[in-house]
Formats: sequence, C-alpha cells, structure tokens
Amino acid sequence: MTPWVRTLLTANVLMFLLTASFPPLYGELALIPTLIIARPWALVTYMFLHASLSHIFWNMLSLFFFGPRLEARLGSRNFIQLYLVSGLVGAVASAILMPHAAVVGASGAIFGVMLGFARYWPRESVLIWGVVPVPVRGLVFGMTVMNLWQGFGVPIGGGGVANFAHLGGFLGGWAYLVWRERRSPAARFKAGATALMRGGGITDVMRWRQISPAGLHPINREELERLQKKIAEGDVGSLTPDEKAFLNRMAAN
Repeated sequence: MTPWVRTLLTANVLMFLLTASFPPLYGELALIPTLIIARPWALVTYMFLHASLSHIFWNMLSLFFFGPRLEARLGSRNFIQLYLVSGLVGAVASAILMPHAAVVGASGAIFGVMLGFARYWPRESVLIWGVVPVPVRGLVFGMTVMNLWQGFGVPIGGGGVANFAHLGGFLGGWAYLVWRERRSPAARFKAGATALMRGGGITDVMRWRQISPAGLHPINREELERLQKKIAEGDVGSLTPDEKAFLNRMAAN
C-alpha cells in the first residue's frame, strides 16, 4: 500500500472512532455552509468524518482499490494534492448549491481519485455488486449522470446523499490533473519546441543564445540581454522581425 493511501485510511478510521466516542466533536468538524466563516477548518475536516459504518466502509474501500495505483503514477505529493483539491471543490460546490445541508464524508475527495484513475486507465474494469464488469470511465460517467439527476431533485435510492460534493470532487480532480499536465516537463518541452519552430528555427535560436554581450555598446547589450531572456523563457514565437534582425546582426559580429 502506498504512503498517503495508508495514512488517509488510518486517519479516517481513527476520526470515525474518535467522533463516535465524543459526538460533540462531530458537530464542530462537520461542514455546515452557514458556519463556514466561523469554522473555516470544516472545509478540510469534513472529509474525515462519516455518518455511519457503511458510509466509511464504502469510501475507504474505494480509496483502497483506486488510490495506490494512482499515487504510484502521480507521486505522493501530487496524489495528496489531488485528494485535497477534490475534497475542497466538493465542499464549495455543495455549500453553494445546497447551502442549508450539512456535509460529511471523504466522498468528494474519493470521487476525485476515481476520476484520476479513470483518466489514466479508462478501460480497466470494476465489478459492480461484485458481479457486473464495468469500465472505470463508464462508472464515472454513470455516477456523474446519477448525481446530476438526483442532485436536481429526482431521488434515486435513499436520501441524505451529498450529490454536489460528489460532482465537485469530479470537477476538482479533473481541474487539478489538467493543471498539472500543462505544467509537466513534457508539456513545457512541447511548448518550447513549438516556439522554436515558430521563431525562426532551432539553428537560429542556438546562434542567438551564444551571442556574447562583451564589448557591445551598453544600449545594444541591454537589448541583447532582454531578448536572450525572452528566448530562455520559451517566448521565441513573440520575437518581432526587427528583434530577429537585431539578433542576426549581433550574431554576425
């Protein structure tokens, strides 16, 4: 089992036992939208509370099955960030759309983990009720439809389900993964390569980077340093024809 999955499982079980032993603590840590300003910690602590044994069982079972592989793929730091962002977005979504409903449970965070799993292994099958095999992406799609349907007033099964926290978890997980992938080394390399091709070719850029400012007039040196900084930041595509001409003159000297 991976580090954060083990830590989260332990923390949730301990909090379940603690709040069962000291019920007033449950009320202090639950997310009550009208009390968010007075109890801002509830945006995080609500994720570690559960209303019943079955509630915590299904959430922790999902974390146990989906979490380790995703944490191994993302790395522990990114995994816990995904978990917390999903839970926070779930809290905000529920507070906005259901302002009079108290919310507890790790479901928003778990739904973010589930979406992350589906993003990387969409065809992996899970057994519904231990019998029916369903691709994970199909499970995510079905749960999205069900939570939208039930969230907007059509009951499915029992009540008391934080549908918008679930949907917010999906949204938070998706947003975090998109943000992370756009900042990944592969994405930066691709952006830099595209900029090089648009900016006049790799050969030109290499020549421009090698221009020495030594012996240049202070005005030319300042302009050269400005343009070399732009190139170093991967902004080659924004060079104007005059700036390219200036660089070519300096490279020829």
